[in-house]
Amino acid sequence: MNSKQAPFVFTPEVILLPFLFILSIWLVYWSEIRFGFRFNEYGVYPRTLQGLRGVIFSPFIHGSLKHVWNNTIPLFLLSAAVIYFYRSQRWTIFLIGWLGSGILTWIIGREANHIGASGFIFMLMSFVFFKGVITGYYRFVALSLIIMFLYGGMLWYLFPIERHISWEGHLGGFTTGFLLAVFLPVVYSKDRYEWEKEEFVPENDPFMKHFDENGNFIEILPDETEEISQEVPSVKINYIYIDTAKNKEEE
Repeated sequence: MNSKQAPFVFTPEVILLPFLFILSIWLVYWSEIRFGFRFNEYGVYPRTLQGLRGVIFSPFIHGSLKHVWNNTIPLFLLSAAVIYFYRSQRWTIFLIGWLGSGILTWIIGREANHIGASGFIFMLMSFVFFKGVITGYYRFVALSLIIMFLYGGMLWYLFPIERHISWEGHLGGFTTGFLLAVFLPVVYSKDRYEWEKEEFVPENDPFMKHFDENGNFIEILPDETEEISQEVPSVKINYIYIDTAKNKEEE
C-alpha cells in the first residue's frame, strides 16, 4: 500500500470531499428557493422504472431547511471518518453504499418520493459501527463507540415513528452499511510490538535474557554481564565520613 492510500493519515481530502458534497446539497436547495424549482419528483419512487433515477439524485434533494441542516453535520463527520480510517476502500464504500441504500429503498418503500441524504448517512453510520466491532482493531472500535454515542439515538428512525420521515430509506441505508461491514475486506496496518515481529530473537533481547524458556527468572552472574557492563559507563561514588563529636572536643 502506498503512502497516499495509507490509513490514519490526515490529508486535505478528509475535509475537502465532505465539504464539496455538502456544498452541492445546499446549492440544490438554494436553487429551489431562489428560482422556484421543485426536484422532489427526482426522488426514489418505489417499484417504478422512472423512480430508479432517485437512486442517483435523491441524496441531493431535501424538503426543508431543517431537513438539509439536520443532515449536514452527520454527513460531514461520517464521510470524513470513512475517508480517514478506511482510505483505501473509501470509493467502494461510497459507491456501493449510495447505490445499495437507494435500491433497497426502491424495493421496500411506500409509494411516495423518498428524498434526502439520510439513507446514505445511515449507511455510513452502520458501516463504521459494525466494521469496528467485526475487526476488533482498537482504532476502529473506538470510532464505533464514538459514533454510537453521537448518533445512537438515530436508530429510532429505522421504524415508522413519524409519517413524513422515510424510515424505509433509513432501513435501506442501515442494511447496506451492515452488509458492507460484513463482506468488504478492510486493509490496514496493525501496530506490532517488537516481540511480535518476525526478526525478533528473544536470546538477543536484554530484557528476555533474564528469563528462561518457561518464564522463570534467571539471576545473571557477573561474568555473564561483563559484555553488558562494558557498554554502560561505570560511576564511582566516594563517601566522606566526618566525626562531628570529635571536632567539638578539639574546639
